[in-house]
Amino acid sequence: TNIYFEARGESYEGQKAVAFVTLNRVDSNKFPNDICSVVYQAKHSEWWAEHKDRLVPIRNQCQFSWYCDGKADKPIPGDAWVNAQTVAWNIMEDGMYRGLTEGATHYHADYVSPRWASKIQLVGSISTHIFYRWQ
Repeated sequence: TNIYFEARGESYEGQKAVAFVTLNRVDSNKFPNDICSVVYQAKHSEWWAEHKDRLVPIRNQCQFSWYCDGKADKPIPGDAWVNAQTVAWNIMEDGMYRGLTEGATHYHADYVSPRWASKIQLVGSISTHIFYRWQ
């Protein structure tokens, strides 16, 4: 799901790079230690949790923007969804090309400039994403 929402318009290499960032975070002691917890890491509304027994992320308080943008989080069936699943399957099956991102734990689209980007080490860019890692 993260590959789909973060990189469905990217090249195969770009989609793999996004997937590797997720896995690099799993391997890091600065993030949760499983894929789902990394992807859905966010500040959640206490009200929704208490009154509706649901985890609802607070807008702009997520590690991955698609999770808290207020839009539906269900992929649309089609080629992009199949491609994202294929990338995920290939990576989980044999860890193909894990070095592609050189340990990057962060990225952003090339049309934004997040505050944190100057505080961590630039790794490089793939497709329209720029990748970083802790120094």
